[in-house]
Amino acid sequence: MSKPVHVEIKPKYRDESIDALIKRFSRKVKKERIIEKCIERKYYEKQSVKRRKERKRRKKVMEKIHKKLNYFMDE
Repeated sequence: MSKPVHVEIKPKYRDESIDALIKRFSRKVKKERIIEKCIERKYYEKQSVKRRKERKRRKKVMEKIHKKLNYFMDE
């Protein structure tokens, strides 16, 4: 079995809506790639395949960042 994951979200202020809490929780889980990691661990994957996927994911993120920077630089 995999390690348990603890993600805790506390209300920022007293009257914060449940919808806002759920949205923040979803963003945090997505940012930390918790669900992706669980799916990856479901079956064995060779190290070379893992590295290739991670490289591809990082490249996609970097392209997105560069695209955003270029957009702001052109304005």
